[in-house]
Amino acid sequence: MPEHPDKEIVIFITAPGEDEAARIARSLVEARLAACANIVRNVRSIYTWQGTIQDDSEVLMIVKTRKSLFRAVSGKVKELHSYEVPEIIALPIIDGWPDYLHWLNESTE
Repeated sequence: MPEHPDKEIVIFITAPGEDEAARIARSLVEARLAACANIVRNVRSIYTWQGTIQDDSEVLMIVKTRKSLFRAVSGKVKELHSYEVPEIIALPIIDGWPDYLHWLNESTE
């Protein structure tokens, strides 16, 4: 597969509920900051926050985009998200079906 100058990434973002996740996901796709955002229900998150262990039900967004758009995606998520410190982490897509990766790049700007 040919190397793209602007690598594709997947961003994981958790949210407290499906409505908030859908609002964020729709905003990212409408702004062409993401080609697609999946929302996975019923994610159980166990983490520390302000010195205590939390055990919460959340939803997970799996956002497909390009590395060059990460800062813009992060800014938009921070603007719309209810958490003080939302999870916004990116992982590289190391390989993929060329037609899908082409669509991902054509769907974002």
